[in-house]
Amino acid sequence: MFNYVIDEELVLKLLMPEHARHMYPLVERSRERLRQWLPWVDGVTEQAHIDAFVKNAVRQGSENGGFTAGLWVREELAGIIGYHEIDWQNRSAGIGYWLGEGYEGKGYMTSACRVFADYALLEMELNRIEIRCATGNLPSRAIPERLGFIFEGVIRQAEKLPAGYVNHAVYGLLRSEWKLLS
Repeated sequence: MFNYVIDEELVLKLLMPEHARHMYPLVERSRERLRQWLPWVDGVTEQAHIDAFVKNAVRQGSENGGFTAGLWVREELAGIIGYHEIDWQNRSAGIGYWLGEGYEGKGYMTSACRVFADYALLEMELNRIEIRCATGNLPSRAIPERLGFIFEGVIRQAEKLPAGYVNHAVYGLLRSEWKLLS
């Protein structure tokens, strides 16, 4: 089971069904900020939606298709990070993440992404990982930039959000590059 202590304040824990009860209140408190960048937020209107998400994340993990972890700050759920479907044939995966209101700007997600990059490239022996985020989401874009990911380009109108379509900035990192940065 993936359970990683980053420091005395921050722990990554594999997302489990019992964590769902902590997730819905975090989404509720963070709804206005999250909906600017995440298309699923408006569709999460009750606890059952989070329960289904967690159930799917657990299933995906059991089928070796990636896994999702909660970021726990001082025993409180602060956000979520996970691998998008792992492409084992091409040894690649994407990393997606979000933080709840009040947890941004403290380096938590950068630390979590560093752990996920290490795990994907060194433990799982993937060749490539990718992070995509809306071009206007500067805090999210700063994370792969801080970690040495390479900006590879922009995918136009990649995602439909409540305010309309947004372009995605694509950042990639190869195993050979990560070893040099580590």
